Amino acid sequence: MRLLQVIHSTNPAGGGPIEAALQIESVLSEMGHRSAIASLDARDVPWIKDMNGKRFLLGPPFLHYGYSSRFTPWMRGHFEEYDAVIVHGIWQYSSYGTWRALNKSNTPYFVCVHGMLDPWFKRKYTLKHIKKCLYWPWAEYKVLRDARAVFYCCEQERLLAHQSFRIYKCREEVICYYGTALPPGDKDAKKEIFLKRFPNLRGKRLILFLSRIHPKKGCDLLIKSFAGISKEDPSLRLVMAGPDQIGWQRQLQSLSKKLGNYDKITWAGMLTGDLKWGAFYASEIFILPSHQENFGVAIAEALACGVPVLITDKINISREIKADGAAFIGNDDVKSITELLERWLALPPNEYEAMKEKARQCFLKRYEIHKSVGSVVEVLRTYGADG
Repeated sequence: MRLLQVIHSTNPAGGGPIEAALQIESVLSEMGHRSAIASLDARDVPWIKDMNGKRFLLGPPFLHYGYSSRFTPWMRGHFEEYDAVIVHGIWQYSSYGTWRALNKSNTPYFVCVHGMLDPWFKRKYTLKHIKKCLYWPWAEYKVLRDARAVFYCCEQERLLAHQSFRIYKCREEVICYYGTALPPGDKDAKKEIFLKRFPNLRGKRLILFLSRIHPKKGCDLLIKSFAGISKEDPSLRLVMAGPDQIGWQRQLQSLSKKLGNYDKITWAGMLTGDLKWGAFYASEIFILPSHQENFGVAIAEALACGVPVLITDKINISREIKADGAAFIGNDDVKSITELLERWLALPPNEYEAMKEKARQCFLKRYEIHKSVGSVVEVLRTYGADG
């Protein structure tokens, strides 16, 4: 199969959508398929030199929406080279420009919504939603309506998507296109790499947050909750790992100083490769107190490392992980996050070890990337993709 994936940006700091695209590309290559990624990035973006694979950078984008006069003409000139196109995300020109190029062609395109129809955005950003309501019937509604299929990574995401706009029509498929592979190499060696970078954490009990430093992720809830439980065990440490995309970290650090737990929090920045996997292996628990989350690739990564997770019920895959006994689930408020941490601290050693094994089994059952991509390929063929 020859597959083209389309995305707004290939910047790895973008989180889930580009991570999903890269994982799909990697496994497709192992399976003997050919793939490429087209984006609205400018040709000189600094991160591209560290990426393998075929990339078509069709920017530079205009404003946040990302309009590029090069994008749609390029798509019209090259779509016949591919058996199918997968579009990652909506609300940017990469999706509408693909529709303009392909809606009357024989090349099927599919859309991975990545949680971008969650009604949380409607409630949280009312003015933005009003603008989207004006834009929806003329652009993104058509993108979804004319797609060969729209992929939702779990049933909860599909149900929530119906609540954002009155006009809604598409062919829906619930398929977990997210996932990760088992970390390669020796876990103790990776753990040592992480602890050498952060020697002050050696011998401590680590709680790991690994995601964007962003209000949607509930970072402030976590700082406050950690202040409440950090006195219970002097060896407890919180690792805050992830890119600070909006400059919020300084405010969170000021908050931790007021709460008296500043010296027990390590701000690790964005971790990749062995450092990232080492952070998981060095930690006892992973926590993501998000107000809204479609999937959370870091959750799957934690499970792959046998690390139980503390997450909110606002994360769409929380039901499945809870059913597998690999997580404690709570609400997205300080009281509930504190209770999750206390439940973990109160676990007898034998129950904690059992939870670690359930985490591994949950990953193998649901989020191992080879299974996920194999399912994607089957669905593409079901809907008419050749190859």
